[in-house]
Amino acid sequence: MYVHAHIETQSPKRPFVQRSIKVTEKQLEQKLVKAVKNMGGLALKFTSPGNDGMPDRIILFKNGVVMFVEVKAPGEKPRPLQLARHRLLRRLGFRVFVLDDEKQIGVIIDAIQTA
Repeated sequence: MYVHAHIETQSPKRPFVQRSIKVTEKQLEQKLVKAVKNMGGLALKFTSPGNDGMPDRIILFKNGVVMFVEVKAPGEKPRPLQLARHRLLRRLGFRVFVLDDEKQIGVIIDAIQTA
Protein backbone atom coordinates (compact mmCIF):
# COMPACT_ATOMS: atom_id res chain seq x y z
CA MET A 1 0.00 0.00 0.00
CA TYR A 2 1.27 3.48 -0.81
CA VAL A 3 0.65 7.03 0.32
CA HIS A 4 -0.05 9.16 -2.70
CA ALA A 5 1.20 12.69 -3.14
CA HIS A 6 -0.07 14.59 -6.13
CA ILE A 7 2.00 16.79 -8.40
CA GLU A 8 0.59 18.80 -11.24
CA THR A 9 2.53 18.45 -14.47
CA GLN A 10 1.97 19.83 -17.93
CA SER A 11 1.23 17.55 -20.84
CA PRO A 12 1.00 18.52 -24.53
CA LYS A 13 -2.57 17.21 -24.78
CA ARG A 14 -3.80 18.24 -21.34
CA PRO A 15 -2.60 21.43 -19.65
CA PHE A 16 -2.32 19.90 -16.16
CA VAL A 17 -2.25 16.25 -15.16
CA GLN A 18 -2.19 14.91 -11.63
CA ARG A 19 0.47 12.23 -11.18
CA SER A 20 0.86 10.10 -8.06
CA ILE A 21 4.21 9.73 -6.32
CA LYS A 22 4.55 6.49 -4.38
CA VAL A 23 6.43 6.62 -1.08
CA THR A 24 8.02 3.27 -0.30
CA GLU A 25 9.14 1.71 2.97
CA LYS A 26 12.75 2.07 1.86
CA GLN A 27 12.28 5.79 1.16
CA LEU A 28 10.70 6.32 4.59
CA GLU A 29 13.60 4.51 6.22
CA GLN A 30 16.14 6.63 4.31
CA LYS A 31 14.37 9.84 5.36
CA LEU A 32 14.37 8.70 8.99
CA VAL A 33 18.10 7.93 8.88
CA LYS A 34 18.84 11.34 7.34
CA ALA A 35 16.67 13.22 9.87
CA VAL A 36 18.31 11.48 12.84
CA LYS A 37 21.78 12.05 11.38
CA ASN A 38 20.98 15.75 10.93
CA MET A 39 20.17 15.86 14.66
CA GLY A 40 23.59 14.37 15.48
CA GLY A 41 22.36 10.85 16.18
CA LEU A 42 22.57 7.41 14.63
CA ALA A 43 19.72 5.35 13.17
CA LEU A 44 21.37 1.96 12.86
CA LYS A 45 19.89 -1.05 11.09
CA PHE A 46 18.99 -3.42 13.91
CA THR A 47 19.25 -7.16 13.49
CA SER A 48 19.05 -9.64 16.31
CA PRO A 49 19.71 -13.21 15.16
CA GLY A 50 17.35 -15.66 16.84
CA ASN A 51 14.93 -12.89 17.82
CA ASP A 52 12.52 -12.42 14.94
CA GLY A 53 10.16 -9.45 15.03
CA MET A 54 12.57 -6.90 16.44
CA PRO A 55 12.24 -3.30 15.13
CA ASP A 56 14.13 -2.28 11.99
CA ARG A 57 16.13 0.60 13.45
CA ILE A 58 17.73 1.45 16.76
CA ILE A 59 18.08 5.18 17.32
CA LEU A 60 21.09 6.27 19.39
CA PHE A 61 21.46 9.83 20.52
CA LYS A 62 23.56 11.86 22.92
CA ASN A 63 22.94 11.52 26.67
CA GLY A 64 22.11 7.83 26.29
CA VAL A 65 18.83 8.27 24.40
CA VAL A 66 17.86 4.92 22.84
CA MET A 67 14.68 4.34 20.81
CA PHE A 68 13.47 1.72 18.37
CA VAL A 69 11.63 2.28 15.09
CA GLU A 70 9.68 -0.27 13.07
CA VAL A 71 9.41 0.99 9.48
CA LYS A 72 6.43 -0.20 7.47
CA ALA A 73 5.17 0.53 3.99
CA PRO A 74 2.57 3.28 4.15
CA GLY A 75 -0.66 1.96 5.63
CA GLU A 76 0.86 -1.38 6.66
CA LYS A 77 0.66 -2.61 10.25
CA PRO A 78 3.19 -4.60 12.32
CA ARG A 79 2.74 -8.39 12.51
CA PRO A 80 1.61 -9.91 15.83
CA LEU A 81 5.17 -11.06 16.65
CA GLN A 82 6.46 -7.54 16.01
CA LEU A 83 3.79 -6.10 18.32
CA ALA A 84 4.84 -8.57 21.01
CA ARG A 85 8.47 -7.44 20.66
CA HIS A 86 7.36 -3.81 20.87
CA ARG A 87 5.49 -4.55 24.13
CA LEU A 88 8.57 -6.30 25.53
CA LEU A 89 10.83 -3.36 24.69
CA ARG A 90 8.34 -0.90 26.19
CA ARG A 91 8.14 -2.94 29.39
CA LEU A 92 11.92 -2.61 29.57
CA GLY A 93 11.52 1.18 29.39
CA PHE A 94 12.36 1.84 25.73
CA ARG A 95 10.32 3.98 23.37
CA VAL A 96 9.17 2.15 20.25
CA PHE A 97 7.68 3.85 17.20
CA VAL A 98 5.97 2.46 14.10
CA LEU A 99 6.74 4.64 11.09
CA ASP A 100 4.47 4.32 8.05
CA ASP A 101 4.07 7.97 7.07
CA GLU A 102 6.72 10.61 6.37
CA LYS A 103 4.91 13.06 8.68
CA GLN A 104 5.61 10.75 11.64
CA ILE A 105 9.35 11.40 11.33
CA GLY A 106 8.74 14.77 13.00
CA VAL A 107 7.09 13.02 15.96
CA ILE A 108 10.17 10.81 16.36
CA ILE A 109 12.49 13.83 16.14
CA ASP A 110 10.36 15.63 18.78
CA ALA A 111 10.67 12.58 21.04
CA ILE A 112 14.45 12.67 20.66
CA GLN A 113 14.54 16.36 21.54
CA THR A 114 12.40 15.91 24.65
CA ALA A 115 14.04 12.72 25.92
